[in-house]
Amino acid sequence: MRRQVWFWAIAGTLCTLAAARGTAIRPGFDTTLLPHSDEAWSDLTPLGFTLDFFGTSYTRLYVNTNGNVTFKDPSYVFVPFNLTTKLGIPMLAPFFADVDTRAASSGVVRYGSGTVDGRNAFGASWIDVGYFFKHADKLNSFQLVLIDRSDRHPGDVDVEFNYDRNVWESGDWSTGSANGLGGLSARVGYTNGTGEAGTLFELAGSGVAGAFLDGNPTGLIHQSLNSTVAGRYVFSIGQEPLATIPAPAALVLGGIGAALVRGLRRRRML
Repeated sequence: MRRQVWFWAIAGTLCTLAAARGTAIRPGFDTTLLPHSDEAWSDLTPLGFTLDFFGTSYTRLYVNTNGNVTFKDPSYVFVPFNLTTKLGIPMLAPFFADVDTRAASSGVVRYGSGTVDGRNAFGASWIDVGYFFKHADKLNSFQLVLIDRSDRHPGDVDVEFNYDRNVWESGDWSTGSANGLGGLSARVGYTNGTGEAGTLFELAGSGVAGAFLDGNPTGLIHQSLNSTVAGRYVFSIGQEPLATIPAPAALVLGGIGAALVRGLRRRRML
């Protein structure tokens, strides 16, 4: 009898954990997809509202394969660079890393419009995506959601980075990487491209091998920011931004540089 009680208690706990897993990922935002690909990006896509991104207003953006969205121009850069330097590319990056969805068992990048709590929203989801070169032995799931908050002030937007699984952090092309681990690891944050204080943010752990992985207590699925939901990080961009935690100087590992951002193309066998 006692064994049965313990069995059902453990089973109930596991079911509760399973149900809780993935609650940070919002449903929907999947009407359009990027086909299985390595470096790819969407057409210039309407948000459905206006984002005042530190003094510049945007109504459209590009969704890029490698875990980010950009304004002005798409990005095909595959090695994550330091978001706190002057890059010239406005970017929101929930998981800037070398995503490769060409494996048949990898998911693809999906995006589209929707609503959150009755407010207009736009989201992009990288669900069960692999890493370069055509690997699908480890699959990550994460999401970006932009929520119109013009009710506070014209151009205000809440930005959500949502995470369900992060088990790889780099691609084969990243120096020192092996089996999706180590090397020049993923970066999380945003920048308006100017490098000016107050217009950028990089989450502590960016560029640090292992920091964002599920098996680490600092993994993205275990933490949150400005949210009570584990795996959800909320940033308010506009006139009254939410407080954020600046990345320690020790975690700023140096940028790849604007020349890489604008001109680097992968010279490798596809």
